[in-house]
Amino acid sequence: MTTLLEKQTDAVSAKAVRFAGERLVVELSDGRELSVPYKKIAWLRWLAKATPKQRANWSLEPGGYAIYWDDLDDGVEICHLLGMESLS
Repeated sequence: MTTLLEKQTDAVSAKAVRFAGERLVVELSDGRELSVPYKKIAWLRWLAKATPKQRANWSLEPGGYAIYWDDLDDGVEICHLLGMESLS
């Protein structure tokens, strides 16, 4: 069974990535921007521990379905970012 969230995330991809302070900001293919406080999210602690130089060395996987940091040998899929619960 396909959920609405799966349908929505399948159609959205990453176009650009940047860091603004302690936030990972992802520009999405549908025009939205997703901003995530990576230091406050347990499953992104590997990104919080990285140096600014390591964080800056990212690439998009084919089709923009994920962001990958080669220096860190880790990445994150856009669908996981979109499916997050609010931190507040």
